[in-house]
Amino acid sequence: MHAPLGTFTDASPAAERLDLLPAPVANAVAAGWGGVPAESVVHVDTDPEWADTAVFAEHYGPELLNRSANCVVVAGKRGSDVTLAACVVLSRARVDVNGAVRRHLGARKASFASMDVAIGETGMEYGGITPVGLPRAWPLLLDPVVADEEWVLIGSGRRRGKLIVPGKALAALPGAVLVEGLGV
Repeated sequence: MHAPLGTFTDASPAAERLDLLPAPVANAVAAGWGGVPAESVVHVDTDPEWADTAVFAEHYGPELLNRSANCVVVAGKRGSDVTLAACVVLSRARVDVNGAVRRHLGARKASFASMDVAIGETGMEYGGITPVGLPRAWPLLLDPVVADEEWVLIGSGRRRGKLIVPGKALAALPGAVLVEGLGV
């Protein structure tokens, strides 16, 4: 199979590589979502040493800097209530945690969740967190420019490997909400 992005030598339908994905991601890929056919999700096997975006693009294609999205876990706090959510923005942007995220969650304060909370609550590896397979109760805040991309490279739940999905497939994930101004 040829990957729709980058210069990957090992690309396959993600449904054929479930053994390389953590359980929550594998379950979501196997089940599908929002009418997205499982075969439209591509897994590319990559070196975990090159997982960080800039280094990754050096090895797999510079166009990936503009076609990759990052998923981060945030915590919105209002009094003693804490709401965990995930935010997805293109890798060239940063998440507007103190503006768009805080307002959308109705929180007094919002911040990035700690590494322990992020990996403990998602069942994924830090540096590989993906919007695919997140807890269903979480809001998934998505920058509309991500959903507008034909293909987007995202984490696979592990530092080794990535998923390539249609942008519109991310907007169809459970809990997904398009948030203008999320990525700045």
